[in-house]
Amino acid sequence: MYFGDISRLTQELVSFLLCLFGCQGSDGELKVEKDGVSDSESKVDSGVPEVPVPADDTPEVLNKALSGLSSRWKNWWVRGILTLAMISFFFFIIYLGPMVLMMIVLCVQIKCFQEIITIGYSVYHSYHLPWFRTLSWYFLLCVNYFFYGETVTDYFFTLVQREEPLRILSKYHRFISFALYLTGFCMFVLSLVKKHYRLQFYMFGWTHVTLLIVVTQSHLIIHNLFEGMIWFIVPISCVICNDIMAYMFGFFFGRTPLIKLSPKKTWEGFIGGFFATIVFGIMLSYVMAGCRYFVCPVEFNNDSNSFQVDCEPPELFQLQDYALPGILESVTGWTTVRLYPFQIHSIALSSFASIVGPFGGFFASGFKRAFKIKDFANTIPGHGGIMDRFDCQYLMATFVNVYIASFIRGPNPSKVIQQLLALRVDQQLHIFNSLKAHLTEKGLLPALEEATA
Repeated sequence: MYFGDISRLTQELVSFLLCLFGCQGSDGELKVEKDGVSDSESKVDSGVPEVPVPADDTPEVLNKALSGLSSRWKNWWVRGILTLAMISFFFFIIYLGPMVLMMIVLCVQIKCFQEIITIGYSVYHSYHLPWFRTLSWYFLLCVNYFFYGETVTDYFFTLVQREEPLRILSKYHRFISFALYLTGFCMFVLSLVKKHYRLQFYMFGWTHVTLLIVVTQSHLIIHNLFEGMIWFIVPISCVICNDIMAYMFGFFFGRTPLIKLSPKKTWEGFIGGFFATIVFGIMLSYVMAGCRYFVCPVEFNNDSNSFQVDCEPPELFQLQDYALPGILESVTGWTTVRLYPFQIHSIALSSFASIVGPFGGFFASGFKRAFKIKDFANTIPGHGGIMDRFDCQYLMATFVNVYIASFIRGPNPSKVIQQLLALRVDQQLHIFNSLKAHLTEKGLLPALEEATA
């Protein structure tokens, strides 16, 4: 019995590693069923326990209204109606402001984590592993405490310095975070059972990879949000647009299969989604770049103890004239065109969302094929679970964060001042004298003194 378990677990590990490093799939529309898996794949995955398939959760009202349609068109209408509902909800939470958006990101993160951990538990629950789910949620708590503590210290600095308990927690934040994680690590070691060592380490790795994929990316989404709501809304909207338009083009014009892992994905949908997303990104950026509410960084106002999004828009969000290439000038008759510089950056964001972003969905589909499941959950009828809708968003969040750090973000004067005010008085005087000497040497200080006289 023991050697049979080891053999089956070895097959499971091979399958999981193949999925982790080489799989690509779809965005939730792929139906992973036994008749869609090749013979060779069936042999490799024959030892993988199957997750119970959830029952059809389409609302009864829609089932009755669409009962006369074929399954293909029924699925199209269900997905379309619920997509419009989700987009409407997205606009509503944007209207509620950045704080609500952060709470929604946290809720989505927790739900995605729960869906992935539930798959692991469903596959391995028969082994009665001690503390698996308890430790998984404990590690989620620890990682969130670390990341959100860093965010609070960074963006709520003056509030933290004003309250003594918060100041102490901020000062020793990383040590506390490490101590919490170390406690969970020791609990895991104490929970090891002799006959399940290997399986328990598999699940330990399962939990940590899930934390890396879900929690880290959601933390980056919140950082993007603090740079300005436009850096949150445009990338997410581009992924949504590409998802919708690729589905539409593929549904009506799709003929050529794109990738074996996702049989319903076509080249026609992929290419059509790319061009539609580029146009959509440029247009959406033009609309949003002219509104301070979207372009200003989200900052905490100490006087009102609330977030504010009011500033003088930087050059990135000010209209500028650009000379057109000769070819376009001969076609349009225009010599220049007025654009926001952010619109040019939106082309890079849209391109990533439509070319590389889908690989997040392919990765998720490969994962689902490895465990012979259709969706991560049945939270949204016609769409699957929350993770099925956000598999591409997490990859996009990392790109946007790296893009901002590499090409956009510069030194933040307000954060520099916050750090200076946290220094001792003698250190502040030393920096003041050094800065004064530097400005005097450059000949800037006399000019400033004459201007203020």
